[in-house]
Amino acid sequence: MFIVKKNRITVYSYLFKEGVCVVKKDPYKAQHSDDLQIPNLEVMMLMKSFASKGYVKEVFNWQWYYYYLTAEGIEYLREFLALPADIVPATLKVTATAAAPGGRPDVREKKGGPGGEFKP
Repeated sequence: MFIVKKNRITVYSYLFKEGVCVVKKDPYKAQHSDDLQIPNLEVMMLMKSFASKGYVKEVFNWQWYYYYLTAEGIEYLREFLALPADIVPATLKVTATAAAPGGRPDVREKKGGPGGEFKP
């Protein structure tokens, strides 16, 4: 299937930025989503091609395709989009977990039964 280069780059950029892509199995859908103003059929075919090359892992459930970017796919997209090595998809970014506000104790430290005014 012929896909315009602009649309191909848009889908590849979105996939690299997010690290995942969710596609409804509906080839007649006019646009993929609000984020991607591209026909759904084109997104389906690009992801199908990536899955056959091993660049994404495909999971199908209830008429939805879930595509997860693999390490080979990350390397391919870095080369195709000419991105530096320090940029990573959102699924690989590590978020700092802050301590709970107010110094709440860890739930695992709680011993005994239900707390509070509970009296069975």
